Amino acid sequence: MAIPVILDCDPGHDDAFALVLAAAHPAVRLLGITTVAGNQTVEKTTLNARRICTAAGIRGVPVAAGLSRPLHGAGIVAPDIHGESGLDGPGFGEPTVPVDERDAVTFLRDTLLAHPEPVTLVPTGPLSNIATLLLAHPELYGRIERIVLMGGSTGRGNRTPAAEFNILADPEAADIVFSSGLPVTMIGLNVSHRAVATPDVVARVAALGTPLARLCTELLTSYGTAYREVFGFPAPPLHDPLTVAHLIDPALVTLVHAPVAVELTGTHTRGATVVDLDGVTGAPPNAHVGVDVDVPAYWDLVVDAVRTLG
Repeated sequence: MAIPVILDCDPGHDDAFALVLAAAHPAVRLLGITTVAGNQTVEKTTLNARRICTAAGIRGVPVAAGLSRPLHGAGIVAPDIHGESGLDGPGFGEPTVPVDERDAVTFLRDTLLAHPEPVTLVPTGPLSNIATLLLAHPELYGRIERIVLMGGSTGRGNRTPAAEFNILADPEAADIVFSSGLPVTMIGLNVSHRAVATPDVVARVAALGTPLARLCTELLTSYGTAYREVFGFPAPPLHDPLTVAHLIDPALVTLVHAPVAVELTGTHTRGATVVDLDGVTGAPPNAHVGVDVDVPAYWDLVVDAVRTLG
């Protein structure tokens, strides 16, 4: 039976591939897409979600715009990686997929209440929408099957030496999610940095020859250029689709059950995910944390998804 999923995202090149994978694979039933400020402003990430849905032929899946800022303080965006549009590289026509009239938190509430079984939430951006939902509607905890998020790291960060972008963009929201008592799966940089889009991967996508494949090739090319210029990576990691890939094939990402704390006040470490892999704190585990990935199987899923929707 397909897993009912709401994808909460901030497209973003890698979010675009998460959307394609979630819409393409029969193991996932994509109930809706909510957007949040992160890789770019929420206006741009919402437009980008509509652009990807239009290009990939994703119809009948509502898109609802979410929070424009974190729970506290000012937001951050990532134009150095994703460009001023958030999806720099390809040219997009006017999207034909509309925006739902409800805000993201209202859409999440309505969908959780209406669906006959608990729903899996898959956040691939800052956790502002999800935390706001949990604060406003604690009565809905039982309607959430689990939260599978892309964010954090067991080691180094990418926005600061200690912090990964999605968590740093709203640490208080991340703390609420990890402290919620809900089943949380964290897939962080320590895993996603192993899944890079090498020239061979890009060539496999390009060889599909469809309009969607050409767009995805342009996305990977632009994204790769940014990673080379900013981080010196020879090929870009495709972080966000790992969440969806894990749902499709749970064996694809190796997980350990561990305590995760979010640093909120550190001068140099705000936004860090402190993962106690060795159990030295004695704290109870509160998340399943990704520690390894079957890279060839992952890319097979991504390429097949582009083929399916192309």
